[in-house]
Order: sequence, then structure tokens, then C-alpha cells
Amino acid sequence: MSTWSSAVWAGEEFLADLRAFVAGAIGEPDRVDRVALRPWSAVWRVSAGGEVAYAKQNCPGQLHEAGLVATLAEVAPGRLPRVLAVDRDRGLLLTSDLGPTLEEQGRGGDVDVWCRIVAESAALQRRVRAAGVDLALTTMAPCDASTYLANAVGHLAALGPGDPRRLTPEVAGRLGHLIPQVDRWADRIEDVDLPLTLVHNDLNASNVAVGGNGLRLLDFGDAVVADPLADLLAPLCSLQRELGAGSDDPRLWRVADAALEVWSDLAPMAELRAVLPASLQLARLARVESWRRCVATMTSAEQADWGAVPARWLGLLLEAPPLGVSPVGART
Repeated sequence: MSTWSSAVWAGEEFLADLRAFVAGAIGEPDRVDRVALRPWSAVWRVSAGGEVAYAKQNCPGQLHEAGLVATLAEVAPGRLPRVLAVDRDRGLLLTSDLGPTLEEQGRGGDVDVWCRIVAESAALQRRVRAAGVDLALTTMAPCDASTYLANAVGHLAALGPGDPRRLTPEVAGRLGHLIPQVDRWADRIEDVDLPLTLVHNDLNASNVAVGGNGLRLLDFGDAVVADPLADLLAPLCSLQRELGAGSDDPRLWRVADAALEVWSDLAPMAELRAVLPASLQLARLARVESWRRCVATMTSAEQADWGAVPARWLGLLLEAPPLGVSPVGART
């Protein structure tokens, strides 16, 4: 992994392999246009015989996405893009064109749509759990949260002063004092005893398509196995920014409740609402994990731009979650 570079995606050898991969699924491509190139993934829009599709490959730390999406498409057809081809070993994925994302439609602040999205995502979590499939993902169990935090703080704080990934001594010290609170959050989550399952871990408006093909979830590169309520962190943070909402905003609670309802046969709604702030806090560790997987293979120049993100997510543990006050008179 240490010798890998995202520059491989611009090489003629890779592009020839990509064209062959596409040709084997939908025919010799007429066009192959790269539409996204980031240190952690690249995406190409391809067309062949009048059909449009999208090809994607991730960095080594996120290479699991192709196989994961193929598995999820089998477990829950209709909730993901149609998979046209997959190479699990190389992490190559070819999926159907779903049209514009929610972000591209300018609907990132649509509360009604977000209620549908989080409910669909929670239903997918339950389907995955019931199917008993091996997702082959990093498990972020609440009981391991304080150990994970201590290890991440120790590693990032030990980096040299000029390293962009470094966690400052001041933040490291404050996070060290937070560990007992992290254990209390974890205990609270474990008391509710929801099953660990798939957590998308980056469910924002750019990763959902809503249109003629129904509602489809995209981009599972950041996915982990964790407390299911952690799935709400990205949607609530995204919606909070769009709406300029506070942590007691009833619009955010409408969205949260749409997901919590899916789990309400396993725990009362009042209990789910009460534990949600703790779940949202520990969900930030899952964001740290996915970013650490990406940063590990970045070049020095890329790390200068992106290397500080894991430390930034660690620091957010010191801030309040996007939701912290249960709505007055809410149904239990």
C-alpha cells in the first residue's frame, strides 16, 4: 500500500484495462470520460451501444466497495444502482446511470426526501443483518471505542510537528480526558442492544439518487459495521448545515425519527431518541477510520491537502452532536 499512488488512474495501462472491463459488460465503449479524480477514488462515465454507465475504483484502503456494492445489490435489489460488472480483486465496479444526485438537483435541504432516505438506509441495515452476510468491513463496536480513540490519539499526536496528519498536543490532551465519557457513551449504546450492522458512513446528498429509478444509495467506500444509529451522523450534519438548524430543531428530529421508527420494534422510541446523541458522537470515530484508510496511501502532496482530516474528526468528539435535545411531546 505504501507504494501505491492515485496517479495509476491516469496511466495508459490502467485505461486499457478499464476499457476491456467495460467492453466485457456492455460492449466496446464509445466514450470513457473521467468525471472524478480524488486521492481516494476515481469515477468514469462510459457509453457503449447507447447505454450509459459509471465505472469506479477506490484506493487500496477502500478497495472493498466494489464487492460490497455487488453483495448489497443482491441482498436488497432496488436500493442500490444496478451492478453491470464487478471485479472484486481489483475493486472495479460498473453500475447503471441513475441520473442526477440529490445534491445535483439542489434538494439537499429537502426534509421530506431525507426522511425517505434514512428510512430506506435503516431498512437496508435490517435486511443486511437478517441475511447474515459477511460484509468484510471494519467493525467499530461501541465497546472498543475508547481503545480506538486512545490508539488514534497516540498515533496522530506522536507525528512530527511538520506532519499535516499530526494531532496537536492541546487537542490530544483534551481527548485523553474524554475517554471516561466515551466509555459512558458506549455503555449507553450497549444498554439499548441494537445489533451491529452496515453503516454507510457518508450518507450525504451527493450519495443519493432520487428520480425515475426510485431512491438509490451510492458510494459505500467509507462503510463500516457499527451501531446502526451511527448511520444518522452524515445525514443530520448535512441537513443541519443546509438548514442552519440548531441541535433541537424539530426538522432534524423528523428525519431522525424516520430512521428510529425502523428499529422501534427492538427498543421504545423514547429510548432510541435518548441514546441517539451518544451514537452520533461515537459515529465520528467511524469517520476517523474511513479517512485514515484513505490518507494511508496518499502522496506527500495529497497529504498536505487532506492529511489533517482524521485529526479534525477526532477533535469533533469534543463538540456537541447535531442532535441533543429530544422534541417536547414526542411520541414514545
